[in-house]
Amino acid sequence: MKKIILGVAVLCSTVLTPNLAVAETEIQFWHAFTGRLGELVAEQVETFNTGQDKYKVVASHKGNYSETLNAGIAAFRAKEQPNILMVFEVGTATMMGAKGAVKPIHEVMSEAGATFDQDAFISSVKGYYTSTDGQMLSLPFNSSTPVLWVNENALTAAGIDPKTDLSTWNKVGAVLDKLKASGNTCPMTTAWQSWIHLENFSAYHNVPFASKDNGFAGLDTELSLNGPLQVKHIQAMGDWAKDGKFIYAGRRNEGGANFRAGECALFTESSAGYAGIKKEAKFNFSVRPLPYWEGAEGAPQNTIIGGASLWVMSGHEAEEYKATAAFLNFLSSTDIQAKWHQNTGYLPITSAAGDKTRIDGFYDANPGTDIAVVQMTAKEPTANSKGLRLGSFDQIRGIIDEELEAVWSGDKTAQQALDSAVARGNPLLRRFEQANR
Repeated sequence: MKKIILGVAVLCSTVLTPNLAVAETEIQFWHAFTGRLGELVAEQVETFNTGQDKYKVVASHKGNYSETLNAGIAAFRAKEQPNILMVFEVGTATMMGAKGAVKPIHEVMSEAGATFDQDAFISSVKGYYTSTDGQMLSLPFNSSTPVLWVNENALTAAGIDPKTDLSTWNKVGAVLDKLKASGNTCPMTTAWQSWIHLENFSAYHNVPFASKDNGFAGLDTELSLNGPLQVKHIQAMGDWAKDGKFIYAGRRNEGGANFRAGECALFTESSAGYAGIKKEAKFNFSVRPLPYWEGAEGAPQNTIIGGASLWVMSGHEAEEYKATAAFLNFLSSTDIQAKWHQNTGYLPITSAAGDKTRIDGFYDANPGTDIAVVQMTAKEPTANSKGLRLGSFDQIRGIIDEELEAVWSGDKTAQQALDSAVARGNPLLRRFEQANR
């Protein structure tokens, strides 16, 4: 849509002579952020809007990730789609299969005549949103990876060295024993249980979550998240839950409030938890790499990203695509990306932004904030660790959540639950495959 701002008319004798009209092209950006992240997005939009006078971005919050995706789909069907839609990473295959609904970012940039270097983006982030022929489909925006957050005060209160080694789940288990024995009522909690404890766990231990390179090599993929290592880990967490060492708070990030309030000692969460933890925590905290199981061949490998990317929707005017290209280039510029990374804990999506952050001394002043970057980039990704591209994955995650909850409550063993998740999830993959042939 275009918003036309007309100049003031000047009346000279009997002749009405208007000033030249100034056109400001307006585009709509739908996102899923509230709280501190919502504030930072609003700041980015304001900076872009005030930095030039050709384009105006209007940002709108549309609910959580799932709700934002559904809102975008409904809007497209009603031919009222936004120009830019934030879609979480598990919706990537859905967007790729949405024929006619999206315009790949490499096309948007090319047609707008915008400078756009795909090689500037970190490969482990870019690869998630890239076609098989190496073309970027959407812009990585808020990419994170899971880490272990530590309430050092809680460890000290339990007589544990706050800098104790927590690099493996074996060592975490021993610390949980001590925390529980000391009377701690929340030794460990988690956010995003499927993403951290199955999806990333599998990548970090270099075992498949699904066949066909986790879906990257074809739609005829099947789940394989019920292997021996996955079962071992989920059963260990089930045993910790039974003993009161792992406290389950919810499927999304409900446990974050408990950790930020100082109630929990250990917390597995996105690196992007940094924004909220830094703002709210009244205790000494640190960030550590995600633990792995000792003796697992190839571990630790690399973790994979979560978060979302920005998809450009089809059905808009050429001038709006120029505005979109300008805004997306602004978001990926070095200064803006470095600031976003430093304020949020999300990964810098370009190497230049990471380099600037290091040169600025941010990592030295905030120890541990580079762990997510190192964890993602220290090793070249394998077929098991470059990410997941599965159809209907939002629904499959819902199934996984149900099955994990049955383990935490003691109603199922890990083997039973993960076998059931595979049996229930595969039909959704077949349905998606048939719909996208």
